[in-house]
Amino acid sequence: MARPAAAWTPAPRDGVSASRVSVQAGPFATVLPFLLARFPHVGDWPARLAAGQVHDTHGREVQAGTACVQGMVLWYWREPPPETRVPFEVELLHRDDHLVVIDKPHFLSTQPGGRHLHETVLVRLKRQLGIDTLVPMHRLDRDTAGVLAFVVRPDDRHAYHSLLRDRQVHKVYEAVAPWRAGLALPLVYRSRLEEPSGQNFMQMQVMQGEPNAETHIALIGRIASPGPDLAHYRLTPLTGRKHQLRAHMSALGVPIVNDRVYPQLQAEPAPGAAPDYSQPLQLLSREFGFVDPLSGETRLFTSRRRLSLGP
Repeated sequence: MARPAAAWTPAPRDGVSASRVSVQAGPFATVLPFLLARFPHVGDWPARLAAGQVHDTHGREVQAGTACVQGMVLWYWREPPPETRVPFEVELLHRDDHLVVIDKPHFLSTQPGGRHLHETVLVRLKRQLGIDTLVPMHRLDRDTAGVLAFVVRPDDRHAYHSLLRDRQVHKVYEAVAPWRAGLALPLVYRSRLEEPSGQNFMQMQVMQGEPNAETHIALIGRIASPGPDLAHYRLTPLTGRKHQLRAHMSALGVPIVNDRVYPQLQAEPAPGAAPDYSQPLQLLSREFGFVDPLSGETRLFTSRRRLSLGP
């Protein structure tokens, strides 16, 4: 018996993969009113549909009057406002048939999301290397620099992602933060981190309850500074919660220098405002290592970058 044909997936455009949306139940007889209701801030759906920029799972162009059926999937390409180029380069640390590892600069997002589409590591790498199948093995915050790994082949993704799930990856970060005389180091800090809803959803909150986040914190050394007393820290996350290192350092009373989220969430620059690259977050992914699930080889990748306030 023949296998059913695989669903069609559109090819990336200029390094950017297409987005998809599933039609949910609602009073929509045709595709256009569904898209207008689903994306109320996007006003050019009639023009996109007329230009053949929306497709179904068979690769057929969808028109404004195409019947809207619950469960159908539509493919389209995001068209965000023009992005200012982040003036820092991605440095290639390693490339083979299975992995691409880079040294990420500050201010560059790992992958498309929100305001950032073209100015992301993933899109830059797809353009530079011509590998449309790249996906992040893990992620770094836009504000964080350092080692970042990508999986090349779709068939390998599960094996590499399982390393993160099973906590079989060695990760070491470095940070510059205030010096606190009463903080006995090294220490292991454990807490329960939860992401609240509402306007402060960006900030992970330290809550009561069973710990789900654990970080080993050690002092590398104090930093001579004419301003506030600072120190250079080594941070080893034993779990992988969102913003874990930033939230833990803040909870200990030593928030990482230039953190715009902890302890106080600062507003994003207004759309169109000139970016300020003068105060990078002083957090660096220094080491990323694991036993390769495909070859059995021990891999260790190390960042060549330095924190601007470090020794």
